[in-house]
Amino acid sequence: MTTTLDASGMPARSLLPFLDREHTIARPGYSRWMVPPAALCVHLCIGQAYAFSVFNLPMTKLIGVTQSASGDWKLTELGWIFSIAMVFLGLSAAVFGRWVEEGGPRKAMFTAGVAWASAFLISALGVYLHNLWIIYLGYGVIGGCALGIGYISPVSTLMKWFPDRLGMATGMAIMGFGGGALIASPLSVWLMSKFATTSDVGVLGAFITLGCVYFVFMMVGSAIVRVPAPGWKPEGYVPPAAATRLMTRNDVFVYQAVKTPQFWLLWIVLFCNTTAGIGVLGQASAMSQEMFPGHITAVAAAGLVGLMSLFNMGGRFSWASLSDFIGRKSTYFVYMVLGIALYVTVPYAGASGNVVLFVLCFLIIVSMYGGGFSTVPAYLRDMFGTRYVGAIHGILLTAWSMAGIAGPVLINYIREYNVTHGVPKAQAYNTTMYIMAGLLVVGFLANLCVRAVDKRHHMKDEDSSGLEAARAA
Repeated sequence: MTTTLDASGMPARSLLPFLDREHTIARPGYSRWMVPPAALCVHLCIGQAYAFSVFNLPMTKLIGVTQSASGDWKLTELGWIFSIAMVFLGLSAAVFGRWVEEGGPRKAMFTAGVAWASAFLISALGVYLHNLWIIYLGYGVIGGCALGIGYISPVSTLMKWFPDRLGMATGMAIMGFGGGALIASPLSVWLMSKFATTSDVGVLGAFITLGCVYFVFMMVGSAIVRVPAPGWKPEGYVPPAAATRLMTRNDVFVYQAVKTPQFWLLWIVLFCNTTAGIGVLGQASAMSQEMFPGHITAVAAAGLVGLMSLFNMGGRFSWASLSDFIGRKSTYFVYMVLGIALYVTVPYAGASGNVVLFVLCFLIIVSMYGGGFSTVPAYLRDMFGTRYVGAIHGILLTAWSMAGIAGPVLINYIREYNVTHGVPKAQAYNTTMYIMAGLLVVGFLANLCVRAVDKRHHMKDEDSSGLEAARAA
């Protein structure tokens, strides 16, 4: 263990020592099953991002209240809040990936909790002043950083606790992020109704309340999380005797990993799978109401968002667990092939007025969207080893940042263009669905090209000892 020294040569004292990694090492007898609840405390909170679409239509009526008035924001302007948050999610995960690994999960979860609560309070100020740029800063920038740090904080920790079931471990680590909207969607609608008046749609009060509630739960998660002691292994666990064709027993240094074609192929795979799903999630509420006017109300749309969240959450656990048996590459082939068929089916469901088929398509799509996120950390571990998988995962999430722009932009601006040119709102999303199917074809081809990492990229024993010496210095 490396000790940081101050200017006088004495051990440096942390401002908040209980957050330091050495204070989170589990004592003998600690149950590894206590760590998934800690991860859920954080991920269920930051998973609210997937329910942000329930605020979009109300925020177009902040001035008019009952209907949009002059000076109210447009859906296209509000769509950038989610996009900015996704951009900073990926950027912060990439920038702070090594800091999260070295500082430990408690410090990362605590930081994410403070930033996430601040994001809501600053956004509430933006609503009060009717200044969209303040919301871009609050929920978009600060909230996005909270998302990135909070998202990766438990991933490598759970992989260390569950080396015998890597896919299941990553599924547990981030399934809460997919399930956060299951709670946040109906809760947000209910809060807005409670705070609404004849002159207020209730968004301001909902933001303040959510910020306070999420802060408390994320602090609980940071308090109970632990890391395993050095050398710890589950009882009865025997590491594989030899590596498989796409699973290495060697480690690749984080900055060496980004030089490999495998990293960028997986980047493309994640980008395509994410773009195809994130636009749908970001506008699920408004899209369903416009595609089925008179059949899906605002309350029903909120219920759909919550149901999609349930499948997002369940898909993260079930698909990642399945990948332990059929392999990560095969699992992504399923995502791409089945996804293509489903996206092509959505316009038909809308044209025929088949709400059940529409909902079924979206539920399966969103389960594979979530599964893509939970499977990729194990895929990275298979390709690059365990030691730097958290930091490599953080850099790979820049694909999420780009998808966070591409997905909502495709949904919002193609819809806007179609509506402006006389296309009925119910059909305004059809072109985008076909584009999403095309993206999955690209993802399929990228996944097809993935091969084992060349051994020249593997760390040697002398590389490992040199890095440790440099860190100590």
